[in-house]
Amino acid sequence: MANHKSAAKKAAHDVEARLRNRANRSTMKTAIKNFLAAVAAGKKAEAATLLPKTLGVVDKACRKGVLHKNAANRYKSRLTLKVNGLA
Repeated sequence: MANHKSAAKKAAHDVEARLRNRANRSTMKTAIKNFLAAVAAGKKAEAATLLPKTLGVVDKACRKGVLHKNAANRYKSRLTLKVNGLA
């Protein structure tokens, strides 16, 4: 329990931020999951169309502070390699 008014405000603000971050992270993970499903099915055309959208979602999560910049770049690199590896 917060002992000061400012601590109570900070706790309430943290709850809102956590929900916002969780929503952004969930959106990102769903986009990656859909992309990886297309790759696993071997649908190169579909995966190629999903790649820019997925990378955009990862970039947005990075801008919002959900992901570190290096982690976002690592995700993007690995996703791109998966598309390029399809026959």
